Amino acid sequence: MRFIGTCYRAHDPRWAFKPISGDGAAIRGARFNPKGVPALYLGLSVMTAVKEANQGFAHRIDPCVLCSYEIDCEDIADLTTEQGREEFSVAKGDMACAWATALAEGSRPASWSIHDRLSARGIAGLLVPSFAPGAEAEDRNLVLWQWGADLPHKVAVFDPSGRLPKDQLSWR
Repeated sequence: MRFIGTCYRAHDPRWAFKPISGDGAAIRGARFNPKGVPALYLGLSVMTAVKEANQGFAHRIDPCVLCSYEIDCEDIADLTTEQGREEFSVAKGDMACAWATALAEGSRPASWSIHDRLSARGIAGLLVPSFAPGAEAEDRNLVLWQWGADLPHKVAVFDPSGRLPKDQLSWR
């Protein structure tokens, strides 16, 4: 499917100078990307992005930079429905696995197999339910493995006033 729309992300301020890098997710891996694979995790709403950054701590969040992104990406697998999961042979249990626990125990999370199978088929990313604590049925994420400044996987951070820092020296 083609995804066109606005998405959001709550960044660690240390990474605000690279809002579309995906480097942070590549350091240890995350739910849908193995270690060493950059990924861009975006919420379809501001509140979903905050829930993802917050991970269940209702009244305490670390400082963050909230950005919006304009997205126009082809090759997206919609895994938000049973029909979509069947089309791509994805089990909801694999998507919802305790990936961080698996990593802490030295195991490979089941959700990484989704990346392996779908990226090999040329899939650029996933539309998935949010599995963050407190997520509701309408909370959705767009996870990208392929993106850039141009079509067919175009991602642009919205920063018309140039407020985002250009490098880490901005945070001294």
